[in-house]
Amino acid sequence: MESSSAPQEIAEPAADEPLAHRRVVFGIVSIALLMASIDQTIVATALNAIRGDLNAELTWSGWTITIYALGQIIVMPLAGRLGDQFGRRRIFLGAAVLFTIASLLCSLADSIYLLVVFRALQAIGGGAFMPTATGIVSEQFGRERDRAIGMFTSIFPIGGILGPIIGGIIVTYWSWREIFIVNVPIGVLLIVLGLRFIPRGVPQRAARVDGVGAVLLGLTILFGMYGITLLGGNGATPADPFFIGAEVIAIVLGVLFVRHANRRAAPFIPISLLRGRGFGAMNAINFLFGAAVLGFGALVPLYAESRYGIQPLQAGTLLTARAVGMICVAGLAVFALRRTGYRTPMIGGFVLVAAGMTVMSVAPHGLTPYAWLALAAGITGIGMGLSIPASNNASLQLAPAQISAIAGLRGMFRQSGGIVAVSITTALLAHAQNGGLAQANSFVVFAVVLLLILPLTLFVPDHRGSW
Repeated sequence: MESSSAPQEIAEPAADEPLAHRRVVFGIVSIALLMASIDQTIVATALNAIRGDLNAELTWSGWTITIYALGQIIVMPLAGRLGDQFGRRRIFLGAAVLFTIASLLCSLADSIYLLVVFRALQAIGGGAFMPTATGIVSEQFGRERDRAIGMFTSIFPIGGILGPIIGGIIVTYWSWREIFIVNVPIGVLLIVLGLRFIPRGVPQRAARVDGVGAVLLGLTILFGMYGITLLGGNGATPADPFFIGAEVIAIVLGVLFVRHANRRAAPFIPISLLRGRGFGAMNAINFLFGAAVLGFGALVPLYAESRYGIQPLQAGTLLTARAVGMICVAGLAVFALRRTGYRTPMIGGFVLVAAGMTVMSVAPHGLTPYAWLALAAGITGIGMGLSIPASNNASLQLAPAQISAIAGLRGMFRQSGGIVAVSITTALLAHAQNGGLAQANSFVVFAVVLLLILPLTLFVPDHRGSW
């Protein structure tokens, strides 16, 4: 039994000592993050099987991936804010329950339309994991929270590697339904362990939820990202009335959200977290970083296939080279943060990623195409491993009481940037005469974007030591 004093111990700001079960709690939330990460990529291997079994059109099959990304983008800031206000444990366990039930429903879907709806529910659960996990770890690790949060850097690339592999094995030897069923026992275990080991936190305050602000923010993101996905997924052009309409609605809703937040005493997302000291610069950095890095990663296999004729399975392993480079460096970067601060590793990492993208865009020299691309991908992975732990922690210490909301906004801006980059790039590729060379040029553009981020790091409050 947990002692009744546990919530008071967590809520006491002066008590910055790491708690006894912190490593167990870290393992629990890591399982959740890994599961959500795997589900971002595992479905891609089953698209053909889903199309055949459910007699679905390619566009609707693709929405099983798109809706998951959109759902996560919308939910991250909402779950982060709710976690800060009502307790991270409660939101985390609710997300685990929803993710598990939605996974079971996905496996039972008998039409593509139901599958898309259930994937949206699954995205709500998966999107709530990151911000609430960040807050839970912060509570548990005390003065060591910066290193623990930085270690999250290694979880998502592992999930990105495992997703296609696990999906390929399951679809080959069972069916596409099992890629969802496998989440159910893991989710049940996650819920049981969470109930046992994650202590109850004390909500910040009992203020009424700003429902209007939450709805305005969610709809702003939904319409904005929906319009962008039309460019990449459905072949729409910027002159398409659906694209224009969606973006106009998003702009109007965004203006209404800002006006509402400025006028309300306790807004759902304080404006200070969007454009306040340090936050405005980091939000811009996260959006541009997501556009360059997530957009780049999504297009590497296609680039290897279209320009050099590398087989799909071999092309997919190029992202493994990037993930390995990222994981190897991230652990060292995490423990060096207290000496280096945030700006130095961010600047060095962005430059390395830009260099790797530039190398990938040029023709191979002295190496086979695969070896050349793997080398370039590895360089970008090293740069990511160096910069992401610093960017994950930057600005968190400015408002520790709202750490989940900040983490949710960070994820929202990064994922939004990635969707924008992929949608625009794929729309341009659809009209390119030479797809391989067009992608090479896009990598150069991504590299330039990363270099343009460098001046923004000067506006990020630097920090050394624990916080």
